[in-house]
Amino acid sequence: MRAVVFDAVRSEPEVREVAEPTAPVGGVVVRVLATGMCRSDWHGWAGHDDDIVPPHVPGHELAGVVAEVGAGVERWAAGDRVTVPFVCGCGRCEWCRTGQAQVCPDQRQPGFTHWGSFAEYVALHAADTNLIAIPGQVGFAAAASLGCRFATAYRALVGRARVAEGEWVSVVGAGGVGLSAVMIARALGARVVAVDRNPRALAVAAELGAEHTLLADGADIPAAIAAVTGGGSHVSVDAVGSEQTCADAILGLRRRGRHVQVGLLPPVDGLPRAPMARVIGWELDVLGSHGMAAADYPGMLALIERGTLQPQRLIERTIGLAEAARLLPVYDTATVAGMTMIDPTR
Repeated sequence: MRAVVFDAVRSEPEVREVAEPTAPVGGVVVRVLATGMCRSDWHGWAGHDDDIVPPHVPGHELAGVVAEVGAGVERWAAGDRVTVPFVCGCGRCEWCRTGQAQVCPDQRQPGFTHWGSFAEYVALHAADTNLIAIPGQVGFAAAASLGCRFATAYRALVGRARVAEGEWVSVVGAGGVGLSAVMIARALGARVVAVDRNPRALAVAAELGAEHTLLADGADIPAAIAAVTGGGSHVSVDAVGSEQTCADAILGLRRRGRHVQVGLLPPVDGLPRAPMARVIGWELDVLGSHGMAAADYPGMLALIERGTLQPQRLIERTIGLAEAARLLPVYDTATVAGMTMIDPTR
């Protein structure tokens, strides 16, 4: 099969022929019909994930059709239209049994712990725990967009911050996760402030319902958020993952506010730094959010089927494997205003 492969950390990815995967016990092989590219893929290529052992095939947001079923799988058959969270639980531990597979201690992540979906086929583990049926009216590209960024934003706002109607939500970073958060927050009846350094991305955020957009051009972002929200947001989301964006999001909260950290924070001198004095003094809640388990998908899918949420609006472009190989090394600096989707059949 054709796949995007890199042979060492930060080496040039290339499209080449590799062996097709076989279905593991309890798992399946999926023919990939759509897969997203996001900043996490770049982090893996850049050497920020110890699970990755080159040569490696990245890719963790995917949708497609079951091509092969392994021994012990009960709920799935060849031909089923499926997607999957980027965190796949083992299916056996107490967290998986209670629907919390996103924190499974023995989790698998396609594109990180094993070869991923920048390929024509991908192997997935514990299918009965992790696979999700794609409703007939939802396309493969829209379904693939759910696996990481959209589902992560949904759980961050609904499952973690528990956003209520009328609350202010500040979203720092208007990439795939951030724009998803804008759309979801508006669907929940919240008022949204979007922050980004890219005017095009902010324009998209406004189209999706952001009431205010702030250009991160050296201005005092927390003060600007406080000014437009009347004292600070009730909820903040850092959808980027840098020391600056995390601090801006937290410092833009009002007292007793809730911050959700979604973007991965790279270490700075060994530890990521955050404004903890403000967290303590203002009794802020700081919440982590790490994807969403398959068990939590029905509520989100119901909103998509009704048209309340439209993840397909977030797809900016669709590319083939060759262009994906060229884009991956520069994705951290790419100027995007939405999601990049890969069609492996191109």
